[in-house]
Amino acid sequence: MDKMDERNIDLEEQVTAGVAGDALHKTTVEKAAKTASAEAGKIGKFKGLRRNVTAQDLFKSQIIDKKVLDDLNAGKVTVDDVSEMDSVRKYLQGTNCIAGVFVQATQQVMSVYEAKCKNLLTPGTSLVLLEAQAATGFIIDPVKNRKLSVEEGVNAGVVSSELKCKLLSAEQAVTGYTDPYTGNTISLFQAMKKDLIVKDHGIRLLEAQIATGGIIDPVNSHRIPVQVAYQRGYFDEEMNLILSDPSDDTKGFFDPNTQENLTYLQLLERCVRDPVTGLSLLVVVKKGEQYFFVDEKTKSILKSTTTTKAGGHFSGKEVSLWELLYSQYVVEEKRREIVEQYKSGVITIEQFTVLLLQIITEKTTVTQTVTTTTTKEVCTIGKFKGLRRNITAEDLFKSQIINKKLLDDLNAGKVTVDDVSEMDSVRKYLQGTNCIAGVFVQATQQVMSIYEAKCKSLLTPGTSLVLLEAQAATGFIIDPVKNRKLSVEEGVNAGVVGSELKSKLLSAERGVTGYTDPYTGNTISLFQAMKKDLIVKDHGIRLLEAQIATGGIIDPVNSHRIPVQVAYQRGYFDEEMNLILSDPSDDTKGFFDPNTQENLTYLQLLERCVRDPVTGLSLLVVVKKGEQYFFVDEKTKSILKSTTTTKAGGHFSGKEVSLWELLYSQYVVEEKRREIVEQYKSGVITIEQFTVLLLQIITEKTTVTQTVTTTTTKEVCTIGKFKGLRRNITAEDLFKSQIINKKLLDDLNAGKVTVDDVSEMDSVRKYLQGTNCIAGVFVQATQQVMSIYEAKCKNLLTPGTSLVLLEAQAATGFIIDPVKNRKLSVEEGVNAGVVSSELKSKLLSAERGVTGYTDPYTGNTISLFQAMKKDLIVKDHGIRLLEAQIATGGIIDPVNSHRIPVQVAYQRGYFDEEMNLILSDPSDDTKGFFDPNTQENLTYLQLLERCVRDPVTGLSLLVVVKKGEQYFFVDEKTKSILKSTTTTKAGGHFSGKEVSLWELLYSQYVVEEKRREIVEQYKSGVITIEQFTLLLLQIITEKTTVTQTVTTTTAKEVCTIGKFKGLRKNITAEDLFKSQIIDKKLLDDLNAGKVTVDDVSEMDSVRKYLQGTTCIAGVFVQATQQVMSIYEAKCKNLLTPGTSLVLLEAQAATGFIIDPVKNRKLSVEEGVNARVVGSELKSKLLSAERGVTGYTDPYTGNTISLFQAMKKDLIVKDHGIRLLEAQIATGGIIDPVNSHRIPVQVAYQRGYFDEEMNLLLSDPSDDTKGFFDPNTQENLTYLQLLERCVKDPVTGLFLLPLRK
Repeated sequence: MDKMDERNIDLEEQVTAGVAGDALHKTTVEKAAKTASAEAGKIGKFKGLRRNVTAQDLFKSQIIDKKVLDDLNAGKVTVDDVSEMDSVRKYLQGTNCIAGVFVQATQQVMSVYEAKCKNLLTPGTSLVLLEAQAATGFIIDPVKNRKLSVEEGVNAGVVSSELKCKLLSAEQAVTGYTDPYTGNTISLFQAMKKDLIVKDHGIRLLEAQIATGGIIDPVNSHRIPVQVAYQRGYFDEEMNLILSDPSDDTKGFFDPNTQENLTYLQLLERCVRDPVTGLSLLVVVKKGEQYFFVDEKTKSILKSTTTTKAGGHFSGKEVSLWELLYSQYVVEEKRREIVEQYKSGVITIEQFTVLLLQIITEKTTVTQTVTTTTTKEVCTIGKFKGLRRNITAEDLFKSQIINKKLLDDLNAGKVTVDDVSEMDSVRKYLQGTNCIAGVFVQATQQVMSIYEAKCKSLLTPGTSLVLLEAQAATGFIIDPVKNRKLSVEEGVNAGVVGSELKSKLLSAERGVTGYTDPYTGNTISLFQAMKKDLIVKDHGIRLLEAQIATGGIIDPVNSHRIPVQVAYQRGYFDEEMNLILSDPSDDTKGFFDPNTQENLTYLQLLERCVRDPVTGLSLLVVVKKGEQYFFVDEKTKSILKSTTTTKAGGHFSGKEVSLWELLYSQYVVEEKRREIVEQYKSGVITIEQFTVLLLQIITEKTTVTQTVTTTTTKEVCTIGKFKGLRRNITAEDLFKSQIINKKLLDDLNAGKVTVDDVSEMDSVRKYLQGTNCIAGVFVQATQQVMSIYEAKCKNLLTPGTSLVLLEAQAATGFIIDPVKNRKLSVEEGVNAGVVSSELKSKLLSAERGVTGYTDPYTGNTISLFQAMKKDLIVKDHGIRLLEAQIATGGIIDPVNSHRIPVQVAYQRGYFDEEMNLILSDPSDDTKGFFDPNTQENLTYLQLLERCVRDPVTGLSLLVVVKKGEQYFFVDEKTKSILKSTTTTKAGGHFSGKEVSLWELLYSQYVVEEKRREIVEQYKSGVITIEQFTLLLLQIITEKTTVTQTVTTTTAKEVCTIGKFKGLRKNITAEDLFKSQIIDKKLLDDLNAGKVTVDDVSEMDSVRKYLQGTTCIAGVFVQATQQVMSIYEAKCKNLLTPGTSLVLLEAQAATGFIIDPVKNRKLSVEEGVNARVVGSELKSKLLSAERGVTGYTDPYTGNTISLFQAMKKDLIVKDHGIRLLEAQIATGGIIDPVNSHRIPVQVAYQRGYFDEEMNLLLSDPSDDTKGFFDPNTQENLTYLQLLERCVKDPVTGLFLLPLRK
């Protein structure tokens, strides 16, 4: 077999797998259609809008897939099952429309028409709302919760007969319009296109359909996905654009409360949900009443802010806060509350997110799958201790408390019953968690039982009874003095409770042992007994809530607690009860705090208890009148529960937990808990400082002493030293300081990594070198860089300001010469004239922050912080210097001559909690630095963040402006927003990380000019924070392909290396460097002869710009397996003249005419001479070839690019767009001056491309799809057509397959 035969077979396989695969879905549909008639009888019909629809209809409309269709036909699923799927129900029933009106003043629900009759809505407003109902499916009766056709609605009096004609017209959007030319049924959109209805009216109805579930297909009587609507001609790109960005002219609905024109969706989103029917009701308020709605700005923020942390059916998905806010998990009252808090500025968007997730978390659980296990397995292992009887591992498995693997391990003897019983996830269900076990009398510090407290009149009989009933219903009567758990019978016999309470407590104990169903004799649960009215509902709710608060609902049949989802399955709980308990009113708060006289839930009262340090039991504190009663109020508790962290240690390590969980963990003693809560409640500390303090307490309790293995002198000598601030330091020093770990230490000793490798790690360099300090001054008026001292001498800085800045330099490492980019000790700085001798003594004193102070009592070297504590330096001065150290990389350890992590600073006594608090929330008194431009006192970090970065040295320079000049800086409010807003979408070295906008803004990817521009736009309100984020990410994306730092290269360097082959002329390495195709290192390597021109030319990142990627080079005729040129295909009538011309023009404009048979690249001139193209096309192709060689500007004579020629109207826009799109699809925009392709960001810089053109090409309409697939008759972009090509296995060229 020769090569051509091999190639033909290869191509045929590709076509079969690829091009023929384009029809795969169509084939599947046809195949399904053939079997549908035979199978249709097997399954019922689905209920459509006006007629029943078949499963086949849904499949053709891409609402169900082939598998579901097959399962329906096979009887594996029913029509009802599929109808209830969210993805199907939306298209069959739609989502909610605006169903009626809710009158806020009277709390009355009424129909839209009734509201109009009562003058609550104008005739115009009511008409468009009723038309929208008719056009989206049905006229709605919100009082009786009925869906009616227009005819039925008129007959039922839900709408009046005078509206019938108009509403029947609107209803045609559901039933279909009649095409006057063909008599066919057509859709709303098609009727608009044929001018059968007024465009504005049609747009209004179409937008309502989309807002309520999707465009309606009147032929098939159900809604359809957007892509299907496109295919069926029920929607197009132009209409999509109109609806995507509506002007006031196309906002066809009206809010009667605010007098705003809105889209249907916007008005729908302002509605409230009827809690009984679930219908969406338009709120109507009277003048002077408060009208709650989410304004467009807030809505925009909520829609653009997403999270992946929600539970329930959002689990594992990225959803917007808006979707969560309006989900079934958030009741109207809660929704209103948190939105009002956010709008009023009480909470930030981050706190809003936490609160919202907390609400959803409380409402959702996870369903687990249960697999059957045989009885034989159970018999091989012991029993677990339940509440009243022993239970098997099988019981726990069936109750989803242990999984199949753990059951198997128990049966195999790999784990014991005791092992499993001690697992937190199991113990909770076997033993429960703590209940309110007794009383702690604050005045006497005495622990006593509930009953004893009642007898001593510390608790009322009523309060003590409900607490004892709760004990009985959650497992046992508790003796907190002797730490005993007793049944009611045992408790009465032991005198822990009085016999007068026995009958009531035995009744409550049935929450554990079970009630008897009087009709069947079966044992039933507490909840089931309530449902059968065997116990009073309020009483039952109280006991059930206590069970849930102490570990879970009790299954009396199996004698243990069970997960919520299992309780649902067994009928021991339901959604209604969940809602009652999730948002309790005072009526359902069945417990009482005797100290505050508040009605509370059991959980709330339990959370106010103290833990007995000996027994671990929870005790209700009882205080006497006048004594202070410590408890966490509900507002504080809510904040602590909704504020989470992932930074805690111990058994919380690596988990996201709430501050509440941490506060009440075993790591925090009662005294400490009380102390920090009181500080927070009194406003002494913020929630952030509270978090830091709490984490510190836990860190101190969970730190595990690391055993440091002595490394022999021999090992240490095998590796070099690291450069510290004033002396060299060993790897062992870094290990002891927790800067490197044991593995890295071992790798250094083994020679697997070098000192230089480790020194360059970000996590190490920070502690060795620090980060930038305020290195000098940038004079805005003259663009001059100078040292701090020089700025002082020129009266640009006051002596005081310059001194504190120089002291900060000295205390953070070095005096900086920003002009020569030098780091100097104070002694060297004075000698070099960077600072004057009169400052020497003060700066030497500050430098001791690096070299260390001498303890006058011991002679030891001590740190800056320790010197402050010993009053060796003034506190204010020391705080200023310490804050500068922290702001520039970390606290300096003068003994070891490098910076150290905060936790190590704590351990070594170089920092403490008090100082942390001072620096975390500085007052003006402790803001030790000064902005000379705004006259503000600032922290060092705040002033540092106002600096600009020197583009040459990378140093941070303080901007100094003259009076009247504009001074750009990021104010604290804006900075706070930028620091708190994060993204994971940035590229470069941020790729895959969550970083704040602030970090991105001040990264190396954003030049000062661009930074200033977008910040000013945001501060002035021109752009939102979301738009700011997009712009910032765009800047970074453009910069993260090639580094932009350009260093001058001499002509001599360029001449030392050969030339690269460009499209029409040779180009130098310098050209490639300037075009950001190679970086400085590669340029230097070329000049040094370390790499050759050929080496570099073959790099993927370079070849793409020199040669481009492949274009559509020719044609592959599937029937004959023949490869031929575009022109030959045209001559053989395989391509039309038009199609062949645009393909040849694209070849010419992307570099060369291609001969795919002989694998040649030719200029147009050469192509004509070689007869690869006909001479009749020469002039047109020469014109297209100017996309490579350049056009001549008629005004200047300069060579200009394809894009510039379009802008000057030298070529027709449509033609130019087609050629430009082909260039981009084949490697990049061509720079005709330099004769090679260039990266997009360079094209922007050189004026060869702009944002408008980018948008046009990013979302092409049919008008700008300039190429044509002869097989499918579709208009496509060049890239789309190129992707349908097959690759010639011999030449690698891409060939357009042609099918007969």
